[in-house]
Amino acid sequence: MENLSLIIVIGFIILIVNHFFETERNSKLIETATDLDRGNTSERKLVLALLKKGIHPDAIFHDLYLQKRKDAFSQIDVVVATAVGLIVIEVKEYSGWIYGSGNQTNWTQVMAYGRDKYRFYNPIMQNHQHIMELRRMSSQFASLPMFSVVVFYGDCEFKSINQIPLNTFFIKAYELSTTIDHILQNNQQAKYSNKREIIEVLGKAKANGADQRIIEQHINRLESMKQERNYTLNRNYFKPLPRSVSQTLRWLKRLR
Repeated sequence: MENLSLIIVIGFIILIVNHFFETERNSKLIETATDLDRGNTSERKLVLALLKKGIHPDAIFHDLYLQKRKDAFSQIDVVVATAVGLIVIEVKEYSGWIYGSGNQTNWTQVMAYGRDKYRFYNPIMQNHQHIMELRRMSSQFASLPMFSVVVFYGDCEFKSINQIPLNTFFIKAYELSTTIDHILQNNQQAKYSNKREIIEVLGKAKANGADQRIIEQHINRLESMKQERNYTLNRNYFKPLPRSVSQTLRWLKRLR
């Protein structure tokens, strides 16, 4: 019995040591493409998966802040430069049931078996906007093939997702490798007229993501937009009281 206990303890120690060294190896691998404090955990998991798949670190651009106007930026999670074009990836982390359509502005997350419901912006539209901003960078970006990939991490279940646009892939994290293979194997090589421009534009957007001033400016702008959108939604959903109820309330007010 003592020997069995000793074997179990040794096995447990070996597992802990292996986990430690695996974590160290993964961290060093991630650092070949991005910083360990960039983005969130799911984004870094995706970068790690791309690297382990054999994507070159220099082809992975993570946590981009693409300048649209003087004081406005579009934040893009990951762009991968490949022989067939740019793969633009939006990373989400949700639990519960997910309902939505490619042409709906808002999607629904259902929790607690239907007791809690939350709305969030359509990630397909969100990533489409990222692609549109990239296409505005130059004539080369405008004509370059781009593929939209929306990756969901977390314990979520797609209940009703439909009307997915062409060249858009809506997947769970475990489908990333096969999706990348599908894109690479089923499309012709892209005609890059100036590869240096691609690297410079994406590299500058990546550098912007390390500028705390730009990040704070972007967050403040998003918060203002969110508050304005919520105000508009509240106004749209507000229904005036029926005339009979309004008259009754005015009558009660006069009795005070």
